[in-house]
Amino acid sequence: MARNRSALPGLPGLPGRRGTALAAAAVLAVAAVAVSGALARSGGPETVRASGDPAALRVVTYNIREDMDAPPRDWETRLPVMIRQLRRHAPDLLGVQEALWRQVRDLDGELGEALGGYGVVGMGRRGGTRDEATAILYREDRLELRESGHFWLSSTPTVPGSITWGNTYPRMVTWALFRDRRGGGLVYHLNTHLDNHSGYSRVRSARMILNRARAFRPGVPVLLTGDFNTPAGGGDAYRVLTAPGAFTDTWTAARAHGPVCNTYGGWRRPVPGGWRIDWILARGAVTTTWSEIAPYQEEGRYPSDHYPVVAHVTIGKNR
Repeated sequence: MARNRSALPGLPGLPGRRGTALAAAAVLAVAAVAVSGALARSGGPETVRASGDPAALRVVTYNIREDMDAPPRDWETRLPVMIRQLRRHAPDLLGVQEALWRQVRDLDGELGEALGGYGVVGMGRRGGTRDEATAILYREDRLELRESGHFWLSSTPTVPGSITWGNTYPRMVTWALFRDRRGGGLVYHLNTHLDNHSGYSRVRSARMILNRARAFRPGVPVLLTGDFNTPAGGGDAYRVLTAPGAFTDTWTAARAHGPVCNTYGGWRRPVPGGWRIDWILARGAVTTTWSEIAPYQEEGRYPSDHYPVVAHVTIGKNR
């Protein structure tokens, strides 16, 4: 269901959790590396750049961390830093994870003021505005919303809040079909957040997402963004989603990209060569001209415990 800014009430949700093994691994990796400062210097990374193609869509996936921390990691303190970061990338499509409704409302309003009007597609994972959302924000001057919906990653995908595969919390997908106002082509965008504990759930979820993507309108490209809670290049969920005939990882497919580092930062400096657990995948006629992981901090303050991933993509002609 699509919602505009006035229809986004700010209701609190339930706290999310990060797997302890993943957090411990990230902290150990950070402690072992002292050469990563160039990736996260004050004012942001030096790799932010234009794609060189005016037709390219700027796609961002970002786990924004729900508001569950004391200052200076509370949402009110982090929001202005996050907006300054996102202004640098000017996303046409932004898929967020761990987003409470008031956070979605705040992002929508602040990005709208900074970059022009945004629309929102989303629903809380327990239905309505309850709990976290995997919302999609889109630039209304670039993209026209045609269709949208949600499904839950369980054996009862139409039941909000359903948990059947051993998930820690309900997991879901928000999707939308857009028409590009510049070229007239169509593109689907799916946004998700896979479970942080259950590998079985991640594999079942990956299969459901792939099957749903295959059932969409033939010939229309599909973009998939999310926090997948498993490293790219390894893990069964990644293999399911990037198997022949499935999706392509835009990071590996990009004609050029910035430095490789982890995407879960844990409020610390990035680790060169670290795990990418946040991905942007593409299916169909999609060309990736540029991709980057985008750490950003201001005087040691990070806007989230994740770093956003950015891809500039060109969609093949379709109707």
